[in-house]
Amino acid sequence: MEIKYFSASGSTVFHYGRVPYITFKSFDGLDFVRHGFSTRLGGVSHGIYGSMNLCYTRGDDAEAVRRNFSLIGGALKIAPEDMVYAMQTHTANVMEATDAHRGMGVVRPRDFDGVDGLVTDVPGIALVTTYADCVPVFLADPVKKAIGLAHSGWRGTVNNIAQAAVNRLLELYGSKPENIRAFIGPSICRSCYEVGEDVAGQFAKKYGEDVFLRGVLIPIEPYKGKFLLDLHTANKINLINAGILEKNIGMTDICTCCNPSLLFSHRASKGQRGGMCGFLQIAD
Repeated sequence: MEIKYFSASGSTVFHYGRVPYITFKSFDGLDFVRHGFSTRLGGVSHGIYGSMNLCYTRGDDAEAVRRNFSLIGGALKIAPEDMVYAMQTHTANVMEATDAHRGMGVVRPRDFDGVDGLVTDVPGIALVTTYADCVPVFLADPVKKAIGLAHSGWRGTVNNIAQAAVNRLLELYGSKPENIRAFIGPSICRSCYEVGEDVAGQFAKKYGEDVFLRGVLIPIEPYKGKFLLDLHTANKINLINAGILEKNIGMTDICTCCNPSLLFSHRASKGQRGGMCGFLQIAD
């Protein structure tokens, strides 16, 4: 499988096998967590969902999705019964996942909605969020042994779900920002993400001059009113503003839209696609 990288950082590792998946070099050294990011390969779904679709809400056969969770869970050594799958709606809401939530969204119904971020300090619980261009933000505190995972699309980025997730780690578990390790996972790169004045205006209002000085928004010339949006940099700014040390923030080198045969991309497929998931678990 040929992968197109948009940077030479070498921050991600592609694991080959019957069920391929991606890990992050900076998290591979954290021995208290298991983590991974699925691809679109190695599952049993067909058609536009081929083959590792992990989204129940896009029209795929539910039994195929359940089988896919079993397959990726086997590859990552994470049982579906231990997964807590966020029901995201592009909010900045972050929920604590407890033992009572195990399996919700994967093997049994959820009792929550409108949640785009999860945190926990319970060994064995696996946080799960779904993606097809939006930004996964992985958080791990090796001192307090607490973790967080957030889905940050453009709305989540403007509304700063990264800060909300960090705040929950601080409030619930006594984490200190300087101890938290973060990784901005596979998602759409700036070169692929064109937005209009409506979205650009919200970022300009949020970030001020930094939106242009730091390359979050780049005007497309000569087409007025169109911009390239860098969600990776915007989320990095959010994490730094939340107190996380820049040296503790890793960033993906893989774009979902640049790799449509490897990863689901909403933009590349014009909405005809399945969904991938990020997984983060405290090893028990």
